[in-house]
Amino acid sequence: MTAPRRPIAELPLRVRYHECDGQGIVFNAHYLAYVDMCSFEAEKALFGSHDEFLAHGTDVVVAEANLKFRAPARYDDELVVSQYPNHLGTTSLIFDFEIRRGETLVAAATVRYVFIDPASLRPTPPPDAVRKVYAALLGD
Repeated sequence: MTAPRRPIAELPLRVRYHECDGQGIVFNAHYLAYVDMCSFEAEKALFGSHDEFLAHGTDVVVAEANLKFRAPARYDDELVVSQYPNHLGTTSLIFDFEIRRGETLVAAATVRYVFIDPASLRPTPPPDAVRKVYAALLGD
């Protein structure tokens, strides 16, 4: 039996009225914003802050995002966004995200980030110190 995955970060949030569409449910684009907010919480947990991550001489950009909607979220729902490591490549990093309302899975996301050189904005392998942090999450 496989042990349950442990999240890198969890972000509790409450759905705000303006995030809902005319049908009274969270507008789809807001789920990516929730994922992005959680990714910064993970960065803080791993490196101390976004600035401390950038001090390593690297940054990341989103190259691909996939969302699967499972149940609607509505105004004033209390959600938790959880981030899990998935894959570390040569210049990319993949995370899985779950957005839950209690035990109900509301949405699942997979996001591929690419490490870039902040000056040229070109893909580049991450510095060894950064690679080690992410590799440790995956047991590599």
